[in-house]
Amino acid sequence: MKTIDKIYINGEFVSPKGTEYFDLISPTTNEKLGKVRLGNTEDTQNAIEAAKIAFKTFSKTSIPERIQYLKNIQTSIEKRKTDFINIMIEEYGGTFQFASISYEYMLKSFDSAISLLNSYDFIKTMGESEVQMTPLGVVGIIIPWNSSNGFICSKLSTAIVAGCTTVIKPSEMSAQQTQLMIECLHDAKLPKGLVNIVNGLGEIVGAEISRNPDIAKISFTGSTITGKTIAKEAVNTMKRVTLELGGKSPNIILDDADFSKAIPLAVSAAFMNSGQACIAGTRLLIPEKKLEETKILIKETISNIIVGDPKNPTTAVGPMVNTKQFNRVQDYIQLGINEGAEILIGGLGKPEGLEKGNFVKPTVFVNANNQMRIAREEIFGPVLTIITYKTDDEAVEIANDTTYGLQAYVSSSNNKRAHNIASQINAGRVQINGIGHDPLAPFGGFKQSGIGREFGTIGLEAYLEPKALIQPK
Repeated sequence: MKTIDKIYINGEFVSPKGTEYFDLISPTTNEKLGKVRLGNTEDTQNAIEAAKIAFKTFSKTSIPERIQYLKNIQTSIEKRKTDFINIMIEEYGGTFQFASISYEYMLKSFDSAISLLNSYDFIKTMGESEVQMTPLGVVGIIIPWNSSNGFICSKLSTAIVAGCTTVIKPSEMSAQQTQLMIECLHDAKLPKGLVNIVNGLGEIVGAEISRNPDIAKISFTGSTITGKTIAKEAVNTMKRVTLELGGKSPNIILDDADFSKAIPLAVSAAFMNSGQACIAGTRLLIPEKKLEETKILIKETISNIIVGDPKNPTTAVGPMVNTKQFNRVQDYIQLGINEGAEILIGGLGKPEGLEKGNFVKPTVFVNANNQMRIAREEIFGPVLTIITYKTDDEAVEIANDTTYGLQAYVSSSNNKRAHNIASQINAGRVQINGIGHDPLAPFGGFKQSGIGREFGTIGLEAYLEPKALIQPK
């Protein structure tokens, strides 16, 4: 049993002023792993003050200095590879496969940041004037539980590139993962106050970050509902916001695709991170005439998916993060049944032999339409809804008939045709004939999937404020 009773402020491990504890429960067994002492409003204010003081000097650091700090963090994380993978499996229930990929993405965040620093021009000429891209100030970083340390690395590295200091509120459910990250950041010997991390609840720590006038920007990843709350509070002090929110990603398989390849890829897209991913391709759009072939391939693919102990390297779907999330997914499966959709495979209840943990049967609905709630609302579990279409235009229309627009997928044997369909989909990213990640391409959503973008030059400029120096001639 582990007790985490320290937060990180001004380069030091300090005891929170808060006295409330939060229990850490294993998603795999529902046994107690430990507990974390939560920070309060005063802790958050102390963290913000430390970041505010540090900004005065850090904002003036040189590019070589910032590169060195990024390299220091990366080196520190590299020393703890096994620890990072194991703690994600234990605390979050992420599969070994996902935890390993997540770890590699963490490291690549720093490579991308260094690449940006080596190429980005912080002083530009626009018209006849000099435009300085200046760091915004203290950035409040609020992140969810489904890839906690990955989000810390990507957002923190961008802030460092920009010359901003940070106050980070991770999910209280990720406290052991956060503790490991703090140890690495401390080991990297960063300037005091550059990174401050406060474990705590959203309505306390997150709320203070959202309203405090000394926070210049918020970078948030999480639910659309929470994002709207943050945005409403942030506007009172005119904070800049980057919000990466929910999704209900469409996956269009065109009639000329190789379905023997496209269907297993579609299942991977739907069930990535055990379905607990905002970019999961949870609406599968297939040609009406290909429905029977699709059903056969879906059943065959899912029957080979291993659901179980996330430590097992062959496990593809692990448990839901907690019992609340398990129950949410069960409620949506029941809702799909009530709406008249047909379960092709999966269904209610836990897989046999996995009754102790928060395990869900990977579930696929057919005979569904895009007006059903299972097709419109983010479930955040291994549930896939299949919808048929007659023409390419109808497929695009269904894909775009959503309040979301984070990611989409298109499969076709004709690259030009796939590219044409992808160009018509209203989503921040569209994956064509595969699942990839470009850390220098923008990531973010249309519509209620968010505001702004992360990654690359566009993501960096969300942390910068343009200052024009105009000298009449």
